Amino acid sequence: MIRAVIFDMDGVLVDSEMLYLNLRYQFAKGKNPEVTLEELYPTVGRSSEGSWGIVAKAVDNGMTWQELLAEYKEKVVVTYPSMDFTEVFRKEAPDVLRKLQEKGLRLALASSNGLAIVEKIIRDNGIRDFFEVVVSGESFRKSKPDPEIYIHTAAALGIDTKDCLVAEDSTAGITAAHLAGMQVAAVIDDRFGFDRSLADFEVEKIMDIPDIPILSGKEVSSAKA
Repeated sequence: MIRAVIFDMDGVLVDSEMLYLNLRYQFAKGKNPEVTLEELYPTVGRSSEGSWGIVAKAVDNGMTWQELLAEYKEKVVVTYPSMDFTEVFRKEAPDVLRKLQEKGLRLALASSNGLAIVEKIIRDNGIRDFFEVVVSGESFRKSKPDPEIYIHTAAALGIDTKDCLVAEDSTAGITAAHLAGMQVAAVIDDRFGFDRSLADFEVEKIMDIPDIPILSGKEVSSAKA
């Protein structure tokens, strides 16, 4: 029985993937004017190594992905606290979270983003109090698709992983939740070519999450709903 719903943040509660993609693009273009936005689309929803390996290949200036990422953090990530994320916040999110709580479900957030920016986004958008547990990927040695962040979040809730449903969008996130032994609801986003084959359910928008059969008491007859 599902007792908790764990949300990813970027791409699920906030439509921030294009925002981050454009920031990476502007940074990469500063290193090599011939870099195209299309080259960097595959960076979305990957681990740091996966994303910045693609950036390093596109930039092709002799810098390693680690060096590029370190400079990006120094020059770009430090500006995140001054950015306004309310414009990319999914306005339906509070209603979704409220409906899930009304079903008696416990809520948590597990994001690959840094804790400071996660807290800023959920506080600025008025949803911090919905979550019993907020976990950042910066606390772990490996990032999604490694399942550690989801296993840790379930443990922090005191709930078995099999009793958790995760709302995710990216290939890495879906894989991480699946490997953690959780049910997965994939929010469909066809802009970035995410592989949703490991998801148990697919939803067009987050408003559909409270109506997923496994949360509504209906029998589940197929892997996708």
